[in-house]
Amino acid sequence: MKFSDGFWRNREGVNVYSPAEIYDYEIDQHSITVYTPYFHIANRGQTLTGPLLTIRISSPLEGIIGVQVSHFTGVVPKTPSFALHRNPDLKVEVGETENDIFLKSGNLSVRLNKTSWIMEFYDGDRKITDTGNKNLAYIKTSDNQCYMREQLALSVGESVYGLGERFTPFVKNGQVVDIWNADGGTSSELAYKNIPFYITNKGYGVFVNDPGRASFEVGSEKVSRVQFSVPGEYLEYYVIGGPTPKETLTRYTDLTGRPALPPAWSFGLWLTTSFITNYDEKTVTAFIDGMAERDLPLHVFHFDCFWMREYNWCDLEWDQRQFPEPGPMLERLKARGLKICVWINPYIAQRSQLFAEGKANGYLIKKPNGDVWQCDDWQPGMGIVDFTNPEACRWYAAKLRELMDMGVDCFKTDFGERIPTDGVYSDGSDPEKMHNYYTFLYNRTVFEALQEKFGAGNSLVFARSATAGGQQFPVHWGGDCTANYESMAETLRGGLSLGISGFGFWSHDISGFEHTATPDLYKRWTAFGLLSSHSRLHGNMSYRVPWLFDEESVDVLRFFTKLKCRLMPYLFAAACEAARTGAPVMRAMVLEFPGDPFCDHLDRQYMLGESLLVAPIFNDRGTASYYLPQGRWTNFLTGETVEGGSMRNERHGYLSIPLWVREGSLIAVGSVDTRPDYDYATGIELQLFEVQDGGTASATVYNTAAEPELKVTVCREGAKIVITSSGTGKPWSLLLRGAHTVKTVSGAAHEADTLGIRIKPENNQGKIEVVY
Repeated sequence: MKFSDGFWRNREGVNVYSPAEIYDYEIDQHSITVYTPYFHIANRGQTLTGPLLTIRISSPLEGIIGVQVSHFTGVVPKTPSFALHRNPDLKVEVGETENDIFLKSGNLSVRLNKTSWIMEFYDGDRKITDTGNKNLAYIKTSDNQCYMREQLALSVGESVYGLGERFTPFVKNGQVVDIWNADGGTSSELAYKNIPFYITNKGYGVFVNDPGRASFEVGSEKVSRVQFSVPGEYLEYYVIGGPTPKETLTRYTDLTGRPALPPAWSFGLWLTTSFITNYDEKTVTAFIDGMAERDLPLHVFHFDCFWMREYNWCDLEWDQRQFPEPGPMLERLKARGLKICVWINPYIAQRSQLFAEGKANGYLIKKPNGDVWQCDDWQPGMGIVDFTNPEACRWYAAKLRELMDMGVDCFKTDFGERIPTDGVYSDGSDPEKMHNYYTFLYNRTVFEALQEKFGAGNSLVFARSATAGGQQFPVHWGGDCTANYESMAETLRGGLSLGISGFGFWSHDISGFEHTATPDLYKRWTAFGLLSSHSRLHGNMSYRVPWLFDEESVDVLRFFTKLKCRLMPYLFAAACEAARTGAPVMRAMVLEFPGDPFCDHLDRQYMLGESLLVAPIFNDRGTASYYLPQGRWTNFLTGETVEGGSMRNERHGYLSIPLWVREGSLIAVGSVDTRPDYDYATGIELQLFEVQDGGTASATVYNTAAEPELKVTVCREGAKIVITSSGTGKPWSLLLRGAHTVKTVSGAAHEADTLGIRIKPENNQGKIEVVY
């Protein structure tokens, strides 16, 4: 939201009150509180004029500094609020010098000038941002609306990322971003997942602690500032230190919650009925038979909306006309090794029995006059479940448990964005703040019902909407994209933006939701989709099985599905890292290469985990244009090695994609190519890529319960590499990619392989030495 009219003036009817100086302050062992008038106080009579802002500075966790700015403190706080993690025993350093007041938390510190209003944030000795004269402000407009505003400095070359799953340009500089969830597809500035958190390539982040409509002006009002504003009398934000973007993400998810680890089976291929297509058990079985006959590994089958009867969504009852015996049907599908997902949302159609139950028991959002809040937008006469009511949550979860008992393994939690701002909630929550926050309660209710049934590590939703903290309930997908290359590219931008906003796992509709892809696009999007965290074939008005496109599409889907299954030991280790540190499985290049300025703006390629670089192809010519950072890189599919530090332009067939391994990597490749959940450690092949002299590479292989079963470390000393390993003793081998000969090997046998030299340990634990 803009308040100024150029550099010098404010907009008509806008009065801005910015701190001019610190008039008084208080220091204790945990915090600093300062009192700031909006002009210099020359005599005591001037203290009769307000506003006077109260600013409290503290630290909830190491490396994070919180700023709370208040005008009127008598305002009753509005709920809901984000649940943040805090360490009440955290030791911070608070003090003052002749000129400054300071607070230090870990390596992050803030300094306030005792005279003029300047507040500076430092990571070590490096200043990362500041606020000063005319930046922080209390604002009142002529229509009696009030706002709190802050403007934090952007330095030369500083790029801003995040703010949720946004499909606009990946670098947010120059953009206006309103944190307001909307069902807007993937082709506009609207977003399903709005997160009031941004991160910069300077190695810090900022989180605005307000679930309502926070408005960001990212260099778009003052070009050298990120401005954020919220309505009301209070603003709270947190500066989160790094010094790298990945470390900032770890601290941000320390504060708002780590992503849960999805089950290993969820990383396999998902196939759906599509949306408004006609289907019954015969149709579903034909799809599954067709996949099996063509040697296409399939792991999850999803029933979209019309598993329920029209005009009855969401009564959570199978349409008996199409599925007269759903229980036995699910048993037959699960006997084939499939997991089952069904579509749900929190909107209850008036015709359904659940509407009558919800109305009678007060489980639906109401109007101020006590009526059920209803609309015809999506389902005629629909009401919306009030998840602030614990009884409503238990009621909804009980309905889901009936489906789980029948054989359903997870739920696609669609919608959650069309939430009214004039509703009345059971717990008295403010409807404006509930608009964004609603999705948190919705997805939490479903996720916790799944955990109660299946346990931690075996539960996931497939969610479209989110707010801060929603990363705790994975997986999220990118919403309604279109079957064209432009939408494929905007989809990737959204996923990278969400990942850098604290979300570890993400998916998208392979080949696009709206319309039907050409065979060319289907094949290119398939390669991208199977080299994503989660992989789902889904569409709107047409089926997405590959043989309906062409026979080559079958080959492409088979190739990349089996490739993903073999990469699962590596991918599941990346998933464990996401759950442990907050680093997403699919990573923007700036996360892995923060010191490389060429990576700052890259949004058509990404790192899959820390070692694999993926560059999807976004055109019907088969050409790829992408950047390899400095260092030695090996093409995972062909074995070609090149020096990085430049752009590459190539042409690829459909069974190929730029897939590169950075030097010093140890990639765990599994022995099974038919499913994602298997015994990763047995027969595992660890592929070693270009360890330089003095360098090391390591890999940990986990089982599907996220328990480490093998750890291997490789150190190079000149022409000798030393391999050490520990684990449960299951057989493994190490492949020296690109090596043709070795002089000696001690502690292991070795043999030539088409891709290099294979090392087979004599014992599955211990030490091996190889001399080239």
